[in-house]
Amino acid sequence: MDTMTKTKRVYNFGAGPCTLPLEALEEAQKELVSFKGAGMSIIEMSHRSKEYDAIHQETLALLKEIYGAPADFDVLIVQGGATLQFSMLPMNLLAPDKKGAYVVSGTWAKKALKDAQIYANAYTAWDGKSENYTRMPSTNELKLEEGTRYLHITSNETIGGIRFTDFPDVNVPMVADMSSDFMSRAIPWEKFDVVYGGAQKNLGPAGAAIVFIRKSVLEHTNKNVGAYLRYDIHSEKESLYNTPPVFTIHMINLVLKWVKSIGGLAAIEKRAEKRAAILYNYIDASNGYYNCPVNKANRSMMNIVFRLPSEELEAKFIAESKVAGFIGLKGHRSVGGCRASCYNALPIEGVEALVSFMDTFKKAN
Repeated sequence: MDTMTKTKRVYNFGAGPCTLPLEALEEAQKELVSFKGAGMSIIEMSHRSKEYDAIHQETLALLKEIYGAPADFDVLIVQGGATLQFSMLPMNLLAPDKKGAYVVSGTWAKKALKDAQIYANAYTAWDGKSENYTRMPSTNELKLEEGTRYLHITSNETIGGIRFTDFPDVNVPMVADMSSDFMSRAIPWEKFDVVYGGAQKNLGPAGAAIVFIRKSVLEHTNKNVGAYLRYDIHSEKESLYNTPPVFTIHMINLVLKWVKSIGGLAAIEKRAEKRAAILYNYIDASNGYYNCPVNKANRSMMNIVFRLPSEELEAKFIAESKVAGFIGLKGHRSVGGCRASCYNALPIEGVEALVSFMDTFKKAN
């Protein structure tokens, strides 16, 4: 612990893997070599041991408790990240006579639709391509066909920096990839059958997806797929059908305890709003030197994208920011520009320090 606390920590604005709470990292460090005096690490232990089982069951319970999931939802931990869910969803939920509707709001939504179309009848309910994916649709823009089983949305597009500020009101259940704003705000559970997200944005290391699924849906999933791809088997086995990613789950457990200790989801949401407001307010007040290209009504609280007057200045900004201790500000290679990902564990003083750096850079350039 002494080594870690003496090591200078950078401000990590990377889009994933995410910055994690120092308290969780220090707790993991303290027990890495010998977990609770067992003489071995949690990584080396059997996933059937009483020590690991206690972590596993507590993690499942904390996920439901902190996110406020109703009693009629089960929570699963599945390897493969959110990307595997792009296939598991249609394989489990879409019968031959049913369709999946997809809101194509950016890169990740496009990937979800492309994979779904391999396995089932999936179609585009709305596509933001003509506006360069700079906003989310309103409910009345969604075109749902007869026989639609679900509407799939990506609640927050990590690359484009947009989010659903308000979720659609449609007459079919929704499923959502919430990877990059997972457990950062309250959600209306009554609208959803499935909510999933990769762990590596807000909850822990890469290696797992968290899947909330309505129990009544589990009763009618497709059983004619490989065992690991079946939601009902993961539910029946309490996410222990095979060896789970034990260290990832251990870290998720520690992060969840940190979230609970600071006030739970309500406190996390307030922190997210405060961080985003500090950065957006500065960008908007910079007289166009920094520019956020997305619709204000759909600005992400997690992934804040911005441009500078030229690509040359952007390259200089990113290079100098690294030297100053700000990591991960380069925008995704597909869109360029800059991006500050402000996930749950990023301290507010990190955003304040970034704004100070941005102001200094602007005056010098």
